[in-house]
Amino acid sequence: MKTGLIYDDIYLEHNERGHPENKDRLISIVQELEERGLLRHLIKIKPRRASVEEVSLNHSISYIQEIHDFCLAGGGYLDPDTYAYGMSYEVALHAVGAVLEGIDKLLSKEVEAVFCAIRPPGHHAERSKAMGFCLFNNIAVGAHYLLKKGLDRVFIIDFDAHHGNGTQRSFYEEDRVFYFSTHEYPFYPGTGSAEEKGVGKGYGYTYNVPLSAGAGDKEYEDIYTNLVPRLIYEYSPQFLLVSAGYDIHRDDPLTFLNVTTEGIGKIVESILREAKKLSLPVLFALEGGYNLRALAQSVALTIEKMLEV
Repeated sequence: MKTGLIYDDIYLEHNERGHPENKDRLISIVQELEERGLLRHLIKIKPRRASVEEVSLNHSISYIQEIHDFCLAGGGYLDPDTYAYGMSYEVALHAVGAVLEGIDKLLSKEVEAVFCAIRPPGHHAERSKAMGFCLFNNIAVGAHYLLKKGLDRVFIIDFDAHHGNGTQRSFYEEDRVFYFSTHEYPFYPGTGSAEEKGVGKGYGYTYNVPLSAGAGDKEYEDIYTNLVPRLIYEYSPQFLLVSAGYDIHRDDPLTFLNVTTEGIGKIVESILREAKKLSLPVLFALEGGYNLRALAQSVALTIEKMLEV
């Protein structure tokens, strides 16, 4: 696949020393890509700054203003887990903008796949609430952006160890976006049971696969090589968005799953195989992953798989 990488040093400006979600995550990823010689094979794309209007596709104007004002006043913690300081608002706008820029490049067929190496992550952010290290929901804004452009079948895959409560809530009553998630359960944020399937016209378009602590390669391979391709085929989407959370790795300090780097490679392979088979544009956006070595190796393997397909 002709693969684009979206990254910018602005993402290092949102930082809290000692917090698991810090700038070293992206530094380690870029170093690994350099060491493996992958950067020369990628189409490098600069993120743009998302507009307030674009972010408001998923978030209330009052909430966007709240984050702006909070950062302007010096910032701090928005909840016990989630920080924002002076530059965090701008960084978060560029994280959303990376997804939107990636979507534009995919729709224009300049690339076939995109990896957004961005932060802060997004899938916990709700319409008017920051949580779980997330300020704006990058993938959810991206899905709304696709709907605004006239698409009517967008498929979101979220393989982060934590359930993407924010993304689910954004599309819980919506049949134009299918939200699929595998995650450790019961675990933060407490949502994502198998009974959560959507409501109204959205019923059946949310599909959660809660997994117990200790679940590893075998469980994930079965889900991603059997269940996910069937769901994608049946829904017949026009676009694939992936919340790529590498905290499923067995070495992650914040979670209790047992997926190896190779196991992550198989998850990615399965997603890309379906995208290729159905000629679907596919965009991965970084979510979690807090062991720097495991994160860097897993992202590098993801990009290698993109280049191989």
